[in-house]
Amino acid sequence: MIKYNLTQEERKIEEEIDNLKTVSKEKKERIEKIIDRAKKDKAISLRISSYDLEKIKEKAQEEGVPYQTLINMVLHKYVMNRFIEKEELLKIINVLKEKEAI
Repeated sequence: MIKYNLTQEERKIEEEIDNLKTVSKEKKERIEKIIDRAKKDKAISLRISSYDLEKIKEKAQEEGVPYQTLINMVLHKYVMNRFIEKEELLKIINVLKEKEAI
């Protein structure tokens, strides 16, 4: 028998394998569609100013992610309409505070 050195995550999965439950065909298909949409299957090339790239790299370092990942995250939030500008968020918070909603 071959003995494998498992990572902590792999050991946890192995320990909990008996607790796994099957999902319906519909739920499985929904999950597969989500995974398919999340796959990065296109490479692009773009021109960006040196200043902007340097700032992106600084922000990425602060976030602890590669700068390409940060660019991808920002683009994804934008196309999913989940990208909120800081000033707009502050306005919303102030309005809610005035109405004593928060």
